[in-house]
Amino acid sequence: MTPLSITRRTLIAGLAAGLAAPAYAQSDKPVRFILPNAPGSGVDAITRAAQGALAKAFGRPIIVDNQPGAGGIVGLQALARLAPDGLALSVVSNNVVIFPSVLKSMPFDMPGDFTPIAVVGYTPVVLVVNAKVPAHNSKEFIALLKSRDGDMTYASGGNGTILHLASAMFLDEAKVSARHIPYKGVGPMVTDLIGGQVDFATAALPSVQAHLKSGALRAIGIATAQRATAAPEIPTFVEQGLPGYVVEAWFAVIAPKGLPAAELERAHAAIVTAFNDPEVKEAMAKQGNVISVGPADQAMPFFRSERARYAQLVKKAGVELQ
Repeated sequence: MTPLSITRRTLIAGLAAGLAAPAYAQSDKPVRFILPNAPGSGVDAITRAAQGALAKAFGRPIIVDNQPGAGGIVGLQALARLAPDGLALSVVSNNVVIFPSVLKSMPFDMPGDFTPIAVVGYTPVVLVVNAKVPAHNSKEFIALLKSRDGDMTYASGGNGTILHLASAMFLDEAKVSARHIPYKGVGPMVTDLIGGQVDFATAALPSVQAHLKSGALRAIGIATAQRATAAPEIPTFVEQGLPGYVVEAWFAVIAPKGLPAAELERAHAAIVTAFNDPEVKEAMAKQGNVISVGPADQAMPFFRSERARYAQLVKKAGVELQ
């Protein structure tokens, strides 16, 4: 099941469960969100946009702690080592269920060493090029890639991340090639993309939207089934002749393994409340994110099914183990 397929009935049930859950007691002890991504990444923008509402819902201060590195492994390992007391959480993306298929070894099991709390929503993924790249649509860009015969470069936020896989999937779908340049986070990736050190990348729409508006970057297409409400001017790859190129960059909240049921219930209730706050929903919509908080009891099954699904996609795209 994907976030898009969560039914209205299950969403209402999740909301009802959240409203029935005991609230967090007011306390000065903060809830720490360890993000395995650099500032400027998609999950960073999501977490910071909801930070005030999360603090109100949890009844505690919220600390956003960015710990990027190794494509996200560093931050996740730090989270896994902490006590499952509901005060250490993370907002993560598809990356976490892709890692097992692209890394030769991992210091933890995903999702077995964590407690998925809720799938919160998804973010549109857009393929962008440096403004000097002479292509304005999918047809022109594929022709350019073919003419350069594998010499063009694409960036990602790290080996085995959703952005790496999304670009590899595009190359496979278009039957072209390019050289991969991994970065330690989305922020440095976007900086070098604007500077022309790399030619193109796939990125979460919120992380590049301002640069698209300024003209520093140019969108070739968006990898959603329909055009994004936040950027309706960007055509999908489906309508540009690549029907198989659709990528859902979902995001979710997780905790260390062994989170007690009562703490899971409280955390889920706070997440439902925070992300359904009108100001947060408006901010999410402006970023291009779609909010659809799923029930707590569906989070772990979703993570396991997505891990299996991406294992097949990685194999199809020919991404080599790192």
